[in-house]
Amino acid sequence: MKTLPILYSLQNCPYAMRARLAILLAQQTIHLRPIVMKNKPAEMLAVSPKATVPVLVIEPLVDGKLSAKQHSSEAQIVDESLDIMLWALQRNDPEDLLRASNPDALAEMLNVIEQNDKQFKPDLERYKDAKRYHHGDLEACRLKCEPFVQALERRLNQHAFLMGDKASLLDYALLPFVRQFSKVNRQLYLQGPYTHLQAWLNAHLQSRLFSKAMFKFPLWLDTQEDILFGD
Repeated sequence: MKTLPILYSLQNCPYAMRARLAILLAQQTIHLRPIVMKNKPAEMLAVSPKATVPVLVIEPLVDGKLSAKQHSSEAQIVDESLDIMLWALQRNDPEDLLRASNPDALAEMLNVIEQNDKQFKPDLERYKDAKRYHHGDLEACRLKCEPFVQALERRLNQHAFLMGDKASLLDYALLPFVRQFSKVNRQLYLQGPYTHLQAWLNAHLQSRLFSKAMFKFPLWLDTQEDILFGD
C-alpha cells in the first residue's frame, strides 16, 4: 500500500503555484501541507535543507503510516518547481502540455522557462522592491523586465497560447510570474502595450483551474492534517 506524495506549499509563491497547477493538470492526487516561511515545519526542513518551497515528498506507506524514511536523507524528494511539474506531467499529461510528439517544442519551452527563472525573475524582484520601497530606479527596473514581457506579447500576437493554439507547459510555468509583473504597477501595466498578454493572463486567472490551485487551506502546522489535493 502506497502513501500519496506530500507537497509543502506556500500560498502565493509563484514556484509553488506552478507546482500546484501542474499537479491539477496532470490529474494527480497528493497530500498538501500549506506553510508560511516564518514558521517552517521541521518535517520539511529534515527532507529539504534548502528550506524553500515547493517540496514534494514521495514516500511509501508502512502499515498505513508514513515511514521514518521521510525524515532522513534517503527520502525521495523533488524540491525544484519545474521538476515537480515534469514529474506530474510525465505521469499523466491528458492535454499534451509537454508536446510528447515534438521534442524540439519541449526544448524550446525549457529554454524560455530558464530565461524566466534566471533572468526575468531576478529583474522582476528588483522591480517589485523598487516599487515597494520607493527607489529612484523604478523605471530602470521596469525597463529591465520589458524585453522578456514583450517577447511573450509577440508570441501571443501569433496564437492564443505561448506555444500555439493550445496551452502548454510554458503557459503554466510562466503564469505566476506574469501575474506578479502585472501587479507591480497595475495602472501602467493596463495602459502598456500588452494587449494579447493581458487577455491571456485574464483568461487564466478567471479559470476554474486557477481558482482550485489558489484555494486557501488552513496551515498544516495549525491543524496537523494533510489536505487531499488534486484529481
